[in-house]
Amino acid sequence: MTDTLTAPDALTRLGWTDADTLHTSRTTTPARVVVHHGTVCDVLRPEADGTLTAHTAPTVAALPVTPVAGDWVELGADGRVHAVAPRRAVLTRSATGHGRQILAANIDTVLVVVPLAGGLNAAMLERLSVMAWDSGAQPVLVLTKSDTTDDAGAQDADTAGHLSPGIPVIPVSVLTGDGLDTLRSHLGPGTTAVMLGPSGAGKTSLLNALEGTAEAVAAVGRGGGRHTTTTRRLHLLASGGVLLDIPGIRSLEVAAGPGAVADVFTDIAALATHCRYGDCGHDGDGGCAVTHAVHTGALSHDRLTTWRKLQGEIAYRRRREDPAEMADMRRQWKAVSKQARRNGRR
Repeated sequence: MTDTLTAPDALTRLGWTDADTLHTSRTTTPARVVVHHGTVCDVLRPEADGTLTAHTAPTVAALPVTPVAGDWVELGADGRVHAVAPRRAVLTRSATGHGRQILAANIDTVLVVVPLAGGLNAAMLERLSVMAWDSGAQPVLVLTKSDTTDDAGAQDADTAGHLSPGIPVIPVSVLTGDGLDTLRSHLGPGTTAVMLGPSGAGKTSLLNALEGTAEAVAAVGRGGGRHTTTTRRLHLLASGGVLLDIPGIRSLEVAAGPGAVADVFTDIAALATHCRYGDCGHDGDGGCAVTHAVHTGALSHDRLTTWRKLQGEIAYRRRREDPAEMADMRRQWKAVSKQARRNGRR
């Protein structure tokens, strides 16, 4: 299949930037991964005349990493993927078992898509924003279904800005078209973006509205939107950018570092500088400026609760991935359990 769009630099049309690196030879060609399934990748490859063609490319057995949507790969003369380029920015989530699952690679912008229908879900917004900041790309908060709200929608947009400082906030409606032009300005030539949000947030409808396409959209029932995107796709946008469309996030367990949490919870980070102890856990410690702010109403209790949960998940994942730290924690648990049994026999 040949893409109808041509460009002087087909690699740039696919989202290639000066930060990307791939070492090809006379017998190999660069390509970008659309989706990986099993031992096969669907890729877009630039041709000599500037056109882009779609290919199904098996991967070689010795490939050190598994390709993901957005990866730059090297195709050999045999049509197989022989190498994956170093990744410069990746969107990840916590994987079942150990480590992280990479959802998309080599991205510039993360569109955090959160619906306004039924009211703003602050905890979801905060968690998705942490994932977006952790990717190394620029987050943009997209509040979908703005036409379903009244004046409260404007208040929700203001609230979203406070919950995710430093992130542009764009309320959009696929029915009225409000906000779509503003969103397109973040999807310009050479930009690779990815949509991150829960199932039913309206991501597929948003893509349709942006591009005039007709991707499948499931009917919305009492439980909200249904999950319709079951594969990761790469879309060449009319604005010149590239959009990676990945399945909606069902589990909101984040795989991020403390720095990404601090980027979202700047208010708590600022208050923490006034705590009596430098390692204050903001959980009942004496002289804690953060819990004092909650008591006075200067900081939302729900926001601190979300921060604590995120810190707990980060600490748990660190222990899970560090055998020595996990073994030490188990020794502490055994000691506490043994002491509790002794106290119970008294």
